[in-house]
Amino acid sequence: MDKIQSNQKDFDKKLKNSKIKNPIHTTSDISIKPLYTPLDINELDYNEDLNFPGEHPYTRGIHPSMYLGKLWTMRQYAGYSDATETNKRFHYLLKNGQTGLSVAFDLPTQIGYDSDNPKIKGEVGRTGVAISSLEDMEKLFNDIPLDQVSTSMTINSPAAILLAMYSVVGEKQGLSISKLKGTIQNDILKEYVARGTYIFPPHASMRIIADTFEYCSQYMPNWNTISIGGYHIREAGATAVQEIAFTLSNAITYLDFALDKKIKIDDFAPRLSFFFCVYNDLFEEIAKFRAVRRLWAKIIKNRYNAKKPESSKLRFHTQTSGFTLTAQQPENNIIRVTIQALASILGGSQSLHTDSFDEALGLPSEKAVKIALRTQQILAHENGVANTIDPLGGSYYVEWLTNELENKAMKYIEKIDSMGGMLKAIEKNYVQKEITKSALQYQREVESNDRLIVGLNSYKEEDIAESPLFKLKDIENIRIKQLSKFKKSRDSIKLKNALKSLQKTAENENNLIFPIFDCVKSQATLGEICDELRDVFGEYSPEVTL
Repeated sequence: MDKIQSNQKDFDKKLKNSKIKNPIHTTSDISIKPLYTPLDINELDYNEDLNFPGEHPYTRGIHPSMYLGKLWTMRQYAGYSDATETNKRFHYLLKNGQTGLSVAFDLPTQIGYDSDNPKIKGEVGRTGVAISSLEDMEKLFNDIPLDQVSTSMTINSPAAILLAMYSVVGEKQGLSISKLKGTIQNDILKEYVARGTYIFPPHASMRIIADTFEYCSQYMPNWNTISIGGYHIREAGATAVQEIAFTLSNAITYLDFALDKKIKIDDFAPRLSFFFCVYNDLFEEIAKFRAVRRLWAKIIKNRYNAKKPESSKLRFHTQTSGFTLTAQQPENNIIRVTIQALASILGGSQSLHTDSFDEALGLPSEKAVKIALRTQQILAHENGVANTIDPLGGSYYVEWLTNELENKAMKYIEKIDSMGGMLKAIEKNYVQKEITKSALQYQREVESNDRLIVGLNSYKEEDIAESPLFKLKDIENIRIKQLSKFKKSRDSIKLKNALKSLQKTAENENNLIFPIFDCVKSQATLGEICDELRDVFGEYSPEVTL
């Protein structure tokens, strides 16, 4: 070590005579040095922090064999127009090698309104698929055997309702719901700070989520009841450090609510999954995934005294960053997505969605979707990236950066703990303000050319070539007619009784998932179920603070 210290001093003298831009920062504004050596990581505990893959604290991966045993799930996010159109896209993706389904719902569905509600005129089927009824859900998964696919649904406030619809479709296929595999995002806390598709006040929302945890722990053991999302936090402008810290603080809150339901930590923690964003800073993103995995393992073991190894394993899906895509020179986005996907794989993700290059212009075309999927397949089979486990483990820079991200994120978590937890921090607007500050800093750097974005503020072209856009059908009037016909075909007495039972359960403290399932089986629509809950819980209206 003395020899390294001596060589370091000599090297530093040489650097002083070189024209090196200083200081250099990561995307998250972490100051980095031109060179890293063993001196930068000698404080790491190699028996603890850098254990073998598949061993606590899982810095190097949660499975001993990682991709040598099984590749990541290639799960392209898809949804637009109505259920029939999206079903066609699902079949197209599965035919081209996709290994899991991921459903995007339109805005009305996400905020608990049916397609025929006048409040959401003009939004039906625009940002995802419109789902209002069990009939819609059956069309969405037509000719797709639910025992052979894993389905992820990006839905939060009405997640329990969509889970019920999916489960009933599975039962209609002759399947036991205990055999269904997949994930509901069900992460309402990040909606209050980053995304905005909430319906009910925070405590009511948390009750529904906790009821979902309790139900699935008993009846759907293969289902991931929540996917705790850093993705939307990052896309709102958070740094990598903030993405780690705010996501894990949300996860701590969900764990505490589950424990209040008397669910044992080792019965619940193994079914948690996470959802992260991946940006362009290759090494910071790789280090982020290693740091969050290690930090979560320590929290579960030390804070919650979990005994099962599975409880401490952070399993996560990654999506490349839509925020980083540009409408200018959109073909450049293929390179951005490839770099981001590479970071995700080198970081040890279990599941990956790659964005399409034309998403900054509109909904992705089939050609762009296929290129995005082929990007994953090329990375999986042609460049050797999956041929060894944690290939960057031991890199002086990556190990130092992993440690740095972990320590900085932990300080944020401790700050939130001191405020009384994430719900209190949200109520005080602390998290929202921190994200806003980071977003403003990023934008200032872009506008001042301190941060170069190729095609946007550097290497610009006067003539912007147009890319062919995906044409979206106007389905609003069709949906209104479909729902009118559906509603007339129902048993009104059975429907009324089911909705009344839901309302009574909402007014007491019994589990809401059972009456929600009954409402779905009685042909109640998403909007009707949400309206019953709105009558009891009210709607959330955030305070406007400047």
